[in-house]
Amino acid sequence: MLSIIIPCFNEKYTIEEILNKVLEIDVNKEIIIVDDGSTDGTREIIKEKFSGSIKKIFFKDYNSGKGSAIIFGLNYIEGDYVAIQDADLEYNPKDLAKMFKYAISKKIPVLYGSRVLNKNRYLQNNDFTSIYRVFFNHVLTLISNLLNNQKLTDAHTCYKMFKSEIIKKIDLKENDFSFCPEITTKISNLGISVEEFPIEYYGRTYNEGKKIRAYDGLKALFVLIKYKFLKK
Repeated sequence: MLSIIIPCFNEKYTIEEILNKVLEIDVNKEIIIVDDGSTDGTREIIKEKFSGSIKKIFFKDYNSGKGSAIIFGLNYIEGDYVAIQDADLEYNPKDLAKMFKYAISKKIPVLYGSRVLNKNRYLQNNDFTSIYRVFFNHVLTLISNLLNNQKLTDAHTCYKMFKSEIIKKIDLKENDFSFCPEITTKISNLGISVEEFPIEYYGRTYNEGKKIRAYDGLKALFVLIKYKFLKK
């Protein structure tokens, strides 16, 4: 079974559509929603539309970050594998199903969905900020590869899938977007290889609700160094 953790914060315009898409994928799955203190009506939509179809729904009293919501959700997983799904529409849940079937068939311990490998990925919103994000994602991936002795094309993808027994062994600390560099570095520290799988991607702009900022990129660099050299 695949456990899918969905952290969400103020995503009222996309939450219903993305949850329906996740419900529709054809794999044995459990869905774990962690609302991270939404104030825009997101949690009301979840309660009204999905309280009967999704058993594991949690509402945190205040916003404490994506990483915090993921760490919270990990306490409730029962699947053999666990994956992360954002509450927007940038990623296609059908790719999660493909990744899960591939991981099972190949007995892969850690599988990342790469937005770079798929030449047919969606590249909407080629404005300055989008190009800026793509460039720095590439730079951070190169640095991550150098520090962690990996050969990833997309280290900071949302679609990360792990054997549950592996991620349960890792003591995660980062409460925000730095979950990504932290988990990648700690996987490397354990000597576990990461494989990649091509996925679709449909990027949104800040006006459409994009939350990650330049500060998060700088912190990601610090977190890579911290967990590789300063603190295991």
